Amino acid sequence: MILARVVGTVVSSHKAPKIEGIRFLLLEKIDPVTLKGKNDFVVSMDSVGAGTGEIVFYVSGSSARFTEVTEGKPTDSAIIAIVDNIEKDGSFTYQKSQ
Repeated sequence: MILARVVGTVVSSHKAPKIEGIRFLLLEKIDPVTLKGKNDFVVSMDSVGAGTGEIVFYVSGSSARFTEVTEGKPTDSAIIAIVDNIEKDGSFTYQKSQ
């Protein structure tokens, strides 16, 4: 699993029938301590209802096809969780605002 921040959406008006109705989000990988972006981006299918600005876990490769939303779909990246907090060495580096 990889930590990333949702930085935008990707919209396509023409796509394969198997991916109709699936939302695509633009993710930027982040450093889990500083939360700074690594200027490394990926487009990912959203299986959890993530929104812009949220920190998420995403998986790549064949693991991306193991959610209810992505099963049997042609993808190699899927968001599988929205992060509530990140703790390192007893200190929180991130806590999602409620």
